[in-house]
Amino acid sequence: MSDMNRREFGMAMAALAAMAGVAEGQGGKSGLVLGEPKVYRFDELPVKHNSDVSESRAVVQGTLPTGEALEVHETTLMPGKVPHPPHHHSHSELLLIREGQVEYLTAEKTRPVGPGDIIFTASMVEHGLKNVGTVPAKYFVVAIGVQQTERWVPKACS
Repeated sequence: MSDMNRREFGMAMAALAAMAGVAEGQGGKSGLVLGEPKVYRFDELPVKHNSDVSESRAVVQGTLPTGEALEVHETTLMPGKVPHPPHHHSHSELLLIREGQVEYLTAEKTRPVGPGDIIFTASMVEHGLKNVGTVPAKYFVVAIGVQQTERWVPKACS
């Protein structure tokens, strides 16, 4: 922990705050009410492979005692790949970049993002992501708010 810089510490605190009070119960879309502490061991989370584009680990999905939906997952995005086309959704989300270099697209503007950076996207704001580096990019997604049945809503064609 003494080797952790201020940015890494901030990212770790944001992730911990998002996961505070997480536990199994009944309720919410996933059947979980997230109201009790629980530890999720990263190396014990099942890995879902998405062709040559990415792999992901679902951490938790459920409803907080205050009513907000929460979903957390980790993604490893291969170099040169995008997880999906630019899109928007009903929930807001934070992306906590752990490794690699990505490009974040919103409102027709791109921004470079790297390790320790945190991206916030509000509900219904169109956005996209691309791994612009030479190594896999790894990041956590923390989705907060109304969850829809579809994972993303693609940009309408003109």
